[in-house]
Amino acid sequence: MGVEGGMKCVKYLIFFFNFIFWLCGIALIALGIYVQIELKNTLVMTGPASASAAPIVILSVGVIVFFISFFGCCGAVKENYCMVTTFAVLLTIIFLVEIAAAITGYIFKDKVKAVIKDEIHQEMNNYNISAVKKSLDTLQQKYNCCGINSYTDWYNVTDFKPGEVPASCCKKDMNCTKNPTPENTFEEGCVKKIEDWMRKHIVIVAAVALGIAFFELLGIIFACCLMKGIRSGYEVM
Repeated sequence: MGVEGGMKCVKYLIFFFNFIFWLCGIALIALGIYVQIELKNTLVMTGPASASAAPIVILSVGVIVFFISFFGCCGAVKENYCMVTTFAVLLTIIFLVEIAAAITGYIFKDKVKAVIKDEIHQEMNNYNISAVKKSLDTLQQKYNCCGINSYTDWYNVTDFKPGEVPASCCKKDMNCTKNPTPENTFEEGCVKKIEDWMRKHIVIVAAVALGIAFFELLGIIFACCLMKGIRSGYEVM
């Protein structure tokens, strides 16, 4: 019984960290829904695994973290060895998956750029479709961009005459559709603009991910300590 106080402290620490995981799970679910809505309103993705992949992964991880944290809280409160062990194993798997996802994301970061480029190219070629037109116009106005790399990309689109661009490429209160110039037209392409946006926000995402990973690592350590205490036959009240 000499370590009863220490095990009790570990028990409440696990409960505290699981409460943080629970909040993180809710945050990830909300983020996944937000990203899905944002992409749906910005790009009409036509590729096989395009935009839906990222928000679905975020949403899935959020749901998994939510239930794992709930499982961990129950295991700590009931001092159930099997539940605490299962919690530690699941948390370790999630931790390893997150590391693998981070490595994969870094390796395939150029692939993401290629996918965005291909999607915008397809949307430009299907500009006559109402839903695609609305989506691409929204994208160009939102990011103050035009075409893939520049407004001259529109010169090669079948639905437009050479030297013409859509109205969404024009700067505010200017008409540039038949006579686009750097003065009245958004010069930068949408791929670079989206890439800049992603680069700006990836730092925040990385910081949050590192914070969650740190708490997960602590949760694994404390869970192992509690497992050892329970297995040794100490009663934690």
